[in-house]
Amino acid sequence: MVKKSESRKRDAAGAAKPKHPAKPEAPVAPAKAAQPSPVAASSSVSEPSPAARPARRPRRAAAVRIGVLSDTHGYLDPQVLEVFAGVRHIIHAGDVMDPAILRELETIATVTAVAGNLDRPDVVGDLPRQVAGEVDGIRFVVGHKPKRLQKRIARGKLSLDELDLVVAGHDHVPSAVWIDGVLHLNPGTASSPEEEDDGPTVAVVEKLPAGLSVRFVPLGPRREPAGD
Repeated sequence: MVKKSESRKRDAAGAAKPKHPAKPEAPVAPAKAAQPSPVAASSSVSEPSPAARPARRPRRAAAVRIGVLSDTHGYLDPQVLEVFAGVRHIIHAGDVMDPAILRELETIATVTAVAGNLDRPDVVGDLPRQVAGEVDGIRFVVGHKPKRLQKRIARGKLSLDELDLVVAGHDHVPSAVWIDGVLHLNPGTASSPEEEDDGPTVAVVEKLPAGLSVRFVPLGPRREPAGD
C-alpha cells in the first residue's frame, strides 16, 4: 500500500511538470508618452483669425488750431512762437509794422495777414485790407477794423452764411462773440504799445465737433532791448 501511494505521488508530480519548459517572456518596455503631432502642436499656437482679433480703436484726428494775433506794432514777443507751436495756420489782423514779424511767424505755419491803419506799404509791403480764406473747413475773413467789417456785413457785402470766423483787431481789447453761429474774434494787442492798454494777448481757435472754441493767452510784459 505504501509503495502504491508513493508511486502515485511520483506520477502526479511528473504530470505537473511540462515536457518542454516555456521560454521566459521578454520584458515589456514601458510605454512612451504620446508626442503631439506636428499638426496638433501647430494648431495650439496658431494666430487667431482676423475675425477673432479685437478691433483697433480709430485714431483721433489731430485737432485743427489757428493762431490769431493783431497789433504787434513792430514787436513780436518770443512767447508767441511757443503758444502757436503746432497750429495749422496763423492770422494777423494788422498793424504789423515790421515785415520780419511775418517772416518769423511763417517758420511755424502759413500766415494770412492784412494791413492795419499804421502799416505803410513801403515798410510792410502791399498787404490787403481784407482777406477771406479757409483752413480745414474753417471759413474765415479778416480785416483790421471791426467797424468796417460790420458795415460790410450789414450791407450784404459779406455773408455770414459763408463764414465760421470773423477776425479783426485795432481796438486792443480781446473779445469773442458768437452771432448766428459765427465767431467774431478780436485777439487784442500782442504788444500793448499804449499806456492805457491791458496786458498783451493772443488767441488760439480750435475746431471741435460742436463748433469753434477760443482761448486767450496772456503774454508777459514787453521786453525792451537792454541799452549799451
